[in-house]
Amino acid sequence: MGARPSLRVAVLVERQRQPSVWEDWRHRIADVVLDEGQFGDAPRMLRDDGARAQFLHPGFEVALYADEGEGYHLNLSTGQPVWFVMWRVDDEDPSLARPERVMLSYNEAGRLLDAQERVDNLPLPAAVRDWLQAYTDAHYRPEPKQRKRPASFVAPEKRR
Repeated sequence: MGARPSLRVAVLVERQRQPSVWEDWRHRIADVVLDEGQFGDAPRMLRDDGARAQFLHPGFEVALYADEGEGYHLNLSTGQPVWFVMWRVDDEDPSLARPERVMLSYNEAGRLLDAQERVDNLPLPAAVRDWLQAYTDAHYRPEPKQRKRPASFVAPEKRR
């Protein structure tokens, strides 16, 4: 069994101080960029002017799995394929937010949302979209649609 296809990415998190009278902090995932080792291994602050700050979190592996083929297909077929980034606000320090996972499967992102996790999405660069499309074309075959007969055409004894 060969190595699983994967990319390394870094996630840029933006923080805004007191965006409204009801919030002390607002976080958002600002970008996902390819990481070829140029960002090091540790998260770091890029800038902080008191009102806005940016933090770079390098070293996330985005691996492709054959059993997520439907999720990749759904992402690609939206017309605007995206990165999905699951992230959390720090329990001890709400001024900090950290990305936890980066993925490309619509289904995987849906499972995390169903579990009440925060998942943001950002547009996928063309090169990554093409890479994902090639993998999906090679490993995913949609299930053929089974036509279901209307109940009025099914014998009464078989309607259970």
